[in-house]
Amino acid sequence: MCRLYAMHANEPTKVECGLVKAQNALMAQSKGDMEGNAHGHGWGVADYPDGVPMIEKQVWAAFHGEHFTRKAARVYAKTVVAHVRHATVGGPGIENTHPFHHGRWIFAHNGTVPNFEQLRFRFLENMDPLHRTQVHGTTDSEHIFRYLLSLFLRHPERGLMGIVRVGLAQIVAWSAEVDPDAPVGLNIVLTDGDRMVGSRLNRSLFYLLRDHVFDCPICGEPHVHHDPKSAYQAIEIASEAVTYAEDWYEVPNATVFRVGEDYRLDMEPLLGAR
Repeated sequence: MCRLYAMHANEPTKVECGLVKAQNALMAQSKGDMEGNAHGHGWGVADYPDGVPMIEKQVWAAFHGEHFTRKAARVYAKTVVAHVRHATVGGPGIENTHPFHHGRWIFAHNGTVPNFEQLRFRFLENMDPLHRTQVHGTTDSEHIFRYLLSLFLRHPERGLMGIVRVGLAQIVAWSAEVDPDAPVGLNIVLTDGDRMVGSRLNRSLFYLLRDHVFDCPICGEPHVHHDPKSAYQAIEIASEAVTYAEDWYEVPNATVFRVGEDYRLDMEPLLGAR
């Protein structure tokens, strides 16, 4: 159990309200989500200032101290991924804290692969050696990340969304071999700063579309210094709707998606999901 947030836009955008100030900002979700669960085992925020990924992670709760608040206030980027953790597989520790990264790739996961210890070798034997040697923690999430990147390294012709669709379906199948009745939680976000793909499986997930510069209903100010030569476009994706007065839409369960060139979600069913 975790909570994640992602934003992808065609212009640098502030995300402080979504992370800290909104009624159900990610920081509020870390204290207690809509199911009453706390997510206090670490937090991380990744963005791409000047096109280079920058990640800050800590092992304490986002609502403890001022570090998360200060980080959120500094972020002004086209692509952002943030995460607050409730540890299920792998104990609290910086090596197990999301988002994970490799080069330009950033990855966050909300969910659990049941019976992971019985499946861990499956992941490792299907990883490229480059990624197998780069697994530093003990989470199912990091193994999912490295497995998907291994598939993409071997079959780039399938496209990023195709790889995610095939890879997650394989994880569901592996899990079913151990316990066909145990549900798999696979909400993910994967991005290299230019492309963003993800999935929803058995955890809540919502998105919000923006097609114009807006005055934020929380702070009353625009979140972007707009370039008038282009129309502002953005999408926010979150485990729970962050604001209460805006039109958040639910991502259908058992879905793989990508953010298209129009900043809308292109969605396909996740095969074999249960």
